[in-house]
Amino acid sequence: MTTFPSLIRSCNPSLSLSLCLFTLSACTPDPLPEPAVHVSGPAVNGDSFIEASLGDASRLNPLLATDSASGRVNDLLFSGLVKYDKDLHLVGDLAKSFEVRRGGLEIVFHLRSGVLWHDGVPFTSKDVLFTYQKLKDPHVKTPFGADFESVESVETPDPLTVRVTYKEPFAPALESWGMGVIPEHLLKDGDFNTSPVHRHPVGTGPYRFSQWVTDEKIVLTANENYFDGRPRLDRVIVRVIPDNAVQFLELRNQSIDSMGLSPDQYKAYPEFFTHYQKFRTPSQSYTYFAFNLENDLFKDPLVREALDCSVDKRDIIEGVLLGFGREATGPFVPQSWAYDPDVKGTAYDPARARDLLTKAGWRDTDGDGVLDKNGRPFHFTCLTNQGNKQRELTVTILQSQFAKVGVAMDIRVLEWSSFIHNFVEPRKFEAILLGWNLGRDPDPYALWHSSQRGEGKYNFTGYNNPESDRLLMEGRQTFDVAKRQEIYHRFHRQLAEQRPYLFLYYAEALPVVHQRFQGVSVAPAGIGWNFREWYVPTPFQKYRSASSLTL
Repeated sequence: MTTFPSLIRSCNPSLSLSLCLFTLSACTPDPLPEPAVHVSGPAVNGDSFIEASLGDASRLNPLLATDSASGRVNDLLFSGLVKYDKDLHLVGDLAKSFEVRRGGLEIVFHLRSGVLWHDGVPFTSKDVLFTYQKLKDPHVKTPFGADFESVESVETPDPLTVRVTYKEPFAPALESWGMGVIPEHLLKDGDFNTSPVHRHPVGTGPYRFSQWVTDEKIVLTANENYFDGRPRLDRVIVRVIPDNAVQFLELRNQSIDSMGLSPDQYKAYPEFFTHYQKFRTPSQSYTYFAFNLENDLFKDPLVREALDCSVDKRDIIEGVLLGFGREATGPFVPQSWAYDPDVKGTAYDPARARDLLTKAGWRDTDGDGVLDKNGRPFHFTCLTNQGNKQRELTVTILQSQFAKVGVAMDIRVLEWSSFIHNFVEPRKFEAILLGWNLGRDPDPYALWHSSQRGEGKYNFTGYNNPESDRLLMEGRQTFDVAKRQEIYHRFHRQLAEQRPYLFLYYAEALPVVHQRFQGVSVAPAGIGWNFREWYVPTPFQKYRSASSLTL
């Protein structure tokens, strides 16, 4: 859920702070030749890639992971039947090939032979069937089951064949099978939701699980038996550093190899980036202010419209993003064909906001500057996650802008895992500030359909609109892109009018990667589409062995 840009493909959403660094056993890493900008050499194996994450992972199981910290690690551990290539075309992954038949009502996957789970057990079609069964199991707390509601049957006529039959057309059908496949032999017994395997995961992906120190680091090692070829980098270490400013200090010390920069970090201190490659790309994400729609304060659409009118989004974009972004108008990003460019954002108009609140029955009856209704002041708390300075600055600006129209908002900043699992998922909030990382197919069913309001699902605001439900169903059942686009344009306009969220901004992604890593290439799929092929020439390798890395 956090919008920190992932370097690997997206299958779809950062305190007690330790300043310990990764070092060699002699307390310092191997020195790098200078200047790093001239790094070159043949592709070889070795070295470690150390990245920062604002929050720790929660569940290393692709069916249960609802946050991007978990998703990033799961992408390296698990494989799906299909994946996106550099140009965003769906190609085989665990499936060596596939056939779409009967107008999309049937897909036959032909699986690769010789694929092994990380523990050496052969991967077969039974694992795919087991994964599907868990996605459909009502007792499994997964937000991804909605993508398989239209499946009529999954058959496994032999160990290397999977035949999927749909009851009705489902446009994102092929993409949905990019879901990471899980091992039946390890997860078939016991409580699936709380299995200890989630702390010691076994997948078929390019990296194997090695170590997880809670709130400190997750260490992965190269899978020597990966079906698509061993990754060049020996290790990936994800360090939990729950503050963007501290991450930047680590970057300056060359203690981490990658992070997502804030706009001020990107613009300032150019001399600090001698050893790093900087990138600026559109992101598949947006930041939003969401209401708990079951709270009496926010049930009235006039109130939501008034709060929208009170927000100066340009002030936020210029002050927080320093211009590295644009105003959000709805649930699709501008580079998506589902985005409706004719939907305009709500104009900043505090006078209109006050008029709307008056029409809704809110007045300052006691002269304290805060509106009241039936003896209740318009006073609530907004929650957001610790470590994301953009969100903390944004919610502070919102607090000031709401105050100008008589609305009092407190701010509570929470550690990421607690925020998601103790407040967002059980819907114990009045309002939240968060972001969504979106999948390549624009289907927003899981976020907005009324059936997706249960525990562990993504419609945690409680949005419930029959017309929206109808459009969402129609959109995922329509293959004609032009017709589907019109459906999503109508849905875009509907959300803009009803305002279950205040859609704030689309921030640009500003990742950096250390110069010693070669093979980094920008493509429509991002900069991590070929992460398995990244390498460090031998003279520039910094961490020579796993035993030399300590925390």
